[in-house]
Amino acid sequence: MSATTAGRDTPGIYHKAGSLRAERRWALWTAYASLIFAAVIFLAPPFYMLITSLKTSGEIAGMAGNPWLVRDPTLENYWAILGNPLFRQFMLNSIIVTACVVALTMVISILAAFALARMRFWGSQVLATGVFLTYLVPDTLLFIPLYQIVGGLGLLNSIWGLVLVYPTLTVPFCTWIMIGYFASIPKELDEAALIDGASWPQMLLKIFIPVALPGIIAATIFAFTVSWAAFVYPTAFVTTPDNMPLTIGVVSQLVRADTFAWGQIMAGALMAALPPVVIYAFLMDYYIAGLTAGATKG
Repeated sequence: MSATTAGRDTPGIYHKAGSLRAERRWALWTAYASLIFAAVIFLAPPFYMLITSLKTSGEIAGMAGNPWLVRDPTLENYWAILGNPLFRQFMLNSIIVTACVVALTMVISILAAFALARMRFWGSQVLATGVFLTYLVPDTLLFIPLYQIVGGLGLLNSIWGLVLVYPTLTVPFCTWIMIGYFASIPKELDEAALIDGASWPQMLLKIFIPVALPGIIAATIFAFTVSWAAFVYPTAFVTTPDNMPLTIGVVSQLVRADTFAWGQIMAGALMAALPPVVIYAFLMDYYIAGLTAGATKG
């Protein structure tokens, strides 16, 4: 190739590189603008809740000044919530229900997912699909038949009734997560274990659970979030304050007819939302890894 021909090709290469840099720059600015817009939309409600929780009742009712600013910040709403024995009972009920539901969900989900993903039997694929499809049924359609079941068992107005019905929300999705994770584990592991004489329970406890720990953490986070934040079921099944979880206890006790204790409601809502936020902040990588594990199979 002559020097003249090479000289003709060089500007085209530089022009293409320049256009690629311009496209990347525009893509980067577009991505940043989209992220900033999404952050404003999603962070505006909790920020407004925080601002309202730091106001006195008089300042909230006064409607003077900018509602997004606090003239005299105060923690009296938080102290009123923490000093209320009912609020502490709500918190205790939520902790008990959530701990029991998470433990029950993980035992059922791990065993079901291991059987459906590794112990192949007739109809296992159809059953695995059916398990996930049950998660798509909204709880607003299920609470009526579940109300009759819970009432027939004598567990209405009890936290144990919530422990019974919450797994209908958590088990299907957690099982689906674990099926994808167990299916991504190379089959050579369980084949080698079977050759060495290991039983299925030994394989599950000594091989699959340690390897699938990120998926288990992801399923645990999901079960915790759903059981901690559930609203429809406790609203339908619990009526007395002593057995209410935090999600409905704060609203039911701080709203009297047309009187709203907005400062305490916002403080209680923020304190109720704090545990899931902390868990997601520290375990987000495990949650994302667990959700995307089924994309690649060994």
